[in-house]
Amino acid sequence: MALHFETAELAERRSRAGAAMAEAGLDGLLCFRQESMFYLTGYDTFGYVFFQCLVLGADGRMALLTRSADLRQAQQTSVIEDIRIWVDGPDAQPARELRDLLDSMGFAGKRLGVEYEAYGLTARNGKRLEAALEGFCSLADASELVSRLRVIKSPAELAYVRRAAELADDAWDEACRLAAPGAFEGDILAAMQGAVFKGGGDDPGNEYVIGSGPGALLCRYTTGRRHLDEDDQLTLEWAGAYRHYHAAMMRTIPVGPVPARQREMHAVARDALLAVEAKLTPGRPIGEAFDAHATVLDAAGYQAHRLNACGYSLGTTYAPNWMDWPMLYHGNPVEAAPGMVFFCHMIIFDSERGLAMTLGRTSLVTEGAAEPLSRASLDLVTG
Repeated sequence: MALHFETAELAERRSRAGAAMAEAGLDGLLCFRQESMFYLTGYDTFGYVFFQCLVLGADGRMALLTRSADLRQAQQTSVIEDIRIWVDGPDAQPARELRDLLDSMGFAGKRLGVEYEAYGLTARNGKRLEAALEGFCSLADASELVSRLRVIKSPAELAYVRRAAELADDAWDEACRLAAPGAFEGDILAAMQGAVFKGGGDDPGNEYVIGSGPGALLCRYTTGRRHLDEDDQLTLEWAGAYRHYHAAMMRTIPVGPVPARQREMHAVARDALLAVEAKLTPGRPIGEAFDAHATVLDAAGYQAHRLNACGYSLGTTYAPNWMDWPMLYHGNPVEAAPGMVFFCHMIIFDSERGLAMTLGRTSLVTEGAAEPLSRASLDLVTG
C-alpha cells in the first residue's frame, strides 16, 4: 500500500472520529469529503467528482462505495478492505446501492451523520441520497465532525506541512529570480510550479494566482498570460503542496519605479501580518486575529481597500481549493490551539489608484508565539 501514515495513526484518527460520533449521538458517518477519506484511511483519489461514500461506524467498521475506476486506487492507497462498486449506466442509482450497503452493515433505523458540505456531494446527489434513505434511517448534518479533528495536525502531518513550506519558498525564489520588465507570466508560473514538482511536491488544491498590471488587483486565477511592462506590478498567491498538505504564500512585486503609496501599503501590510500572527495564541478566538488585521489597516486609512477575511486554516485539501476550515473573520469563535496551521494574507487593493499590495505566509500555532513556516523575508521585493 502507498500509505503516507502509519496504520496505527490512521486507526487512532478513526477512533477519535468514533468518539466524536458517539458524543453527537450518531451511529455512523457518511463521508463524502475526500479530505476526510484521506485523513481516516489514506484513500487518495480525485474520484470524488462522482458519487462516492465512505461509511464509518461509530464502532470503527467501514466500507467504501465507489466506481470501478477507483477500486485499485482504494486498494493501493488505503486501509479500506470492504470496497463495493456501483456500475455506470443510464439507470445507475448509487444512492440506492448505498442504502443496500448500509442495510448489510446493520444501519437500518440508526442515526447517521452526513458530510453535506462536500464538493463530492452535489445538490442533485444530496437529494437522491435523502430520497433513497427516507424511512430507512435518520440523517443529521455532520459536515464539520472530521474537519474539527483534522484542524490540529499530528507530528507526522506537521512534517509534511513543513516540507510544503520549503517548497513554497523554493517557488518564491524562482519568482524573485524572474520577475522583471519584459518577463512572461507563463515563464514565472512554470518555474514556480516546477520548483514544487522537482522537490517531490504535488498539484495544489487550486490554481496559483498570478496577475500583473490591472490583474494584480485580483485574488483569483484568470486565464491569459502577458509580459510585464517597464512599469508594472505582479501579484502572486501560491502554495507548496506535499502529500496534499499545503503551505501558502502571497506577495506583490512592484516592477520598475515604486510609487510611495505602494511602499506605504507594503509597510502597513507587514504591520498587519505581524499583528495577526501575534493573536494566533492558544485559547483565543481566531476572530481576534482578523480584528488585529482590520485595526492596523483601518487606522492607516485602508478600510475601503481591504477584505472581510484575512486567512484560513491549511491542511490536506483537494480541488477545487486549498482553503480549509476555519477562516479568519470577525467574530469567529473557534479557539486557536497548538498544531493548527493558518495562512494569513494581508490584501490591499486600491482600485482608485490601480495599486495592489499583498503579503501572506503560513504559520503554525504553538504553545507560545505562532511560528512562521517560511524562510523568506517580509521585505519588499521589486522587479
